[in-house]
Amino acid sequence: MTDTAHPGSDTFADPLALEAQVCFALSAGARGMVALYRPLLEPLGITHPQYLVLLALWQDDAAGTTSTVGDLATRLHLDAGTLSPLLKRLETLGYVRRERSPDDGRQVRVTLTTEGRERRREAERIPPAIVAATGLELDELAEVHAAASKVVAAALRAGVY
Repeated sequence: MTDTAHPGSDTFADPLALEAQVCFALSAGARGMVALYRPLLEPLGITHPQYLVLLALWQDDAAGTTSTVGDLATRLHLDAGTLSPLLKRLETLGYVRRERSPDDGRQVRVTLTTEGRERRREAERIPPAIVAATGLELDELAEVHAAASKVVAAALRAGVY
């Protein structure tokens, strides 16, 4: 958003001004954030969506739990058709393993391999690098996170996911 795009400015006088649109700011901001991650993820050989899957699996691993494909899809706000190719690629890289649940053969459990666990150490350098790349203070990033989380919650309430 431009410096003039704030409540009370001429930009906000026009409800259809591009710079006044929250959807535009979120869309452009999301593309920009993903672009900041790209060079940091290249050494791991993964994309940003694959990184998000690994984050969820690292969290499971630390908690001593496992997720099904359905669990991951829900947590990542993805449909199974979008998640499956991400998991297939991570499996090809040797980072994850997919196995039918012994309790319910309809469910596929996703777990990290030893290689996937080891990648976590490399990934620990990413959050501080992103903080530095944004030029924002931690409290500012926390505000962005809180506002974006409210948008996600509103989308969930609306049944978009």
